[in-house]
Amino acid sequence: MSDFKKITAEELTANPFKLIGKDWMLITAGDKEKFNTMTASWGGVGIMWGKPVATAYIRPQRYTFEFIENGDYYTQSFFDEEYRDALKFCGSKSGRDYDKVKETGLTPVVDDETGAVYFKEAKVVFICKKMYAQFLNEESALTEDVTKWYNGDYHKMYMSEIVSVLVKE
Repeated sequence: MSDFKKITAEELTANPFKLIGKDWMLITAGDKEKFNTMTASWGGVGIMWGKPVATAYIRPQRYTFEFIENGDYYTQSFFDEEYRDALKFCGSKSGRDYDKVKETGLTPVVDDETGAVYFKEAKVVFICKKMYAQFLNEESALTEDVTKWYNGDYHKMYMSEIVSVLVKE
């Protein structure tokens, strides 16, 4: 963690709408022995049950899904624009078929406290502990602009406590 400073979620000055929607993120789950990462541009942050939380949305056919299902922690890593090609690769290729670390040149780092994996090249990292998970579904969609994104393959939403925020020093 030497390149990073740990702060509280309340101390984060970066705009989460830009981080998630424009910069994108890598959602990484697993452990130092075996993990996978995927690009996402959907998510959110806020307060739930008195804690700072992040949400992640993952379709069950994604390789990362099995990793996030089988662990307590995952990370959301945000990068500067110079890593856009790595993010595009991680969002379009499956970890079942490619070694994403080898292909992108990103450097995995393991958090000492949680065992969660993130990347040295990130500018901001949320280390998240799962609190609640539920599949989105057609019955709960209130408008058609929700259902147009789906063909029966709804995401599972993970609402997770942000246990640490790391920012590049």
